[in-house]
This record gives sequence, structure tokens and C-alpha cells, in this order.
Amino acid sequence: MAQRIIGIMGALPEEINGVVNLLQNKKEHRFGKRIYYTGTINNQDVVVVYSRIGKVAAAATVSTLILKFNITELIFTGVAGGIASDLKIGDIVLGTELVQHDMDATPLFPQFEIPLIGKSHFKTDSEFLKLGENSIQHILENSYLHQVIDTEDLDQFNIHHPKLHLGLIASGDQFFKDSEQKNNLLSNLPDTKCVEMEGAAVAQVCYEFGIPFIVIRTISDEADQHSTIDFMKFTEKISNIYSIEIIKNIIK
Repeated sequence: MAQRIIGIMGALPEEINGVVNLLQNKKEHRFGKRIYYTGTINNQDVVVVYSRIGKVAAAATVSTLILKFNITELIFTGVAGGIASDLKIGDIVLGTELVQHDMDATPLFPQFEIPLIGKSHFKTDSEFLKLGENSIQHILENSYLHQVIDTEDLDQFNIHHPKLHLGLIASGDQFFKDSEQKNNLLSNLPDTKCVEMEGAAVAQVCYEFGIPFIVIRTISDEADQHSTIDFMKFTEKISNIYSIEIIKNIIK
């Protein structure tokens, strides 16, 4: 049986710095202008890296994790803009499937379909999905996050009773900054929970190499004209802590 090695990715250093700090026996490896951190979390071999923003950067990074570091599964963690009306800042979306909302090779291929693959939606492995769901629910129960995040920081973003949502995540090389973008997306992909810039590219690469994956997104904004307000502070003070606690619960 192949050695189990879990890859852990985020797009920004602020999204995975806390996870890097969890590593025991940490070593740095430099490839393709990125630093890959190897080590263990709870005696489990892991490789942690931030990819930078966008689908190409994410695809290059996960390909390196698979081909160079021989990961057997992947966790992607970070922030996203909320699309579904029931999402609030501080909620968590666990992707059941992912789609590239800016893929459009019509009329040669149907909209959203990846040419020559015959798929538009990439589904998360059901067992991995259940593990992620149970791990996230554990940290959302009994106001656990209020024990590890300053109340002042939670209050700033009006986070009181965050919830977990499962559903479709849409990815594209666009930062959503107004309601028109949001409404256009919903008209084409009405089941979308949230929008971000890497997850579906990662899902496609993992699908092609047969690597189970999960994509976990903390809602940082509502994908409208207010989406840039304190974005980096949210990433550092809120979603970074979410990522630490979720990873610790998944890797037990």
C-alpha cells in the first residue's frame, strides 16, 4: 500500500501560515517559485503550500504536489465570496462539486464543459467529503470557534453562529466585486453556493490523476461592492484560524 501523504493548499500565505506552524519536523523545498513545507501533523505526513491566486497557479501547484511529493489526497482551504442568499460571513462551504464558471468553448463544446474531458462538474470523493463534514461540524458545535478567535474579531465581522453548507463551488479568474456579476452567475449556475478562483482547477487536476480532494471555503464577503472591505484582515484573523482547527480535526 502506498504511503499516505496529504497535500494541504491555500491560495494566500495568510490562509495557510497557521497550518505551516502546526508542522513537526518541518522542511522547506523550493520548486517553481513556491515553497513546499513537508512535515507531520498528528504523526501524519503532509505537504503544505500556498499556490498564489488563480486557476493556473493552483493547477501548477497541485500538479507539483502530485508528481513531485506523491500526495495521495488533497485538502484546499481558504476564503470565498458568498453567492447563495442563505450564506453569511463566517459560514463555511464544503464543495460537493466544483465547476469553472468562466469556461466557455461554445459552440464547439457546451458551456462550462472542459474540452476533451467531457465533464463540467467535478465531484468530491464521498468518503473524504463525509470526513470533512464531520470535522467541520465538530468545530462549529458548542461555540468552539469563540474559544480560539478573539470575540472582538468575531464581532467586527458579525460572526455569531456560523454554519456549514454543502454544495456547488464555482471558480474563475475573476474577483467578484458587484451584484451584477453575482446575478449573472446565478442565472447560469443557480445552485452555486460560493465563488472563488482556484478550487475547480484543483479539482480537475485531482480528477485527472485520481487523487481524492476536498475544497473548504470560509465566506469572507458577499461577492458584491463591499467585498474588498477588510478582506486581508478577515483572512488573517478569521479564516486562518478556521483552517488550523479544521485541519487539526481532519488529521487526527
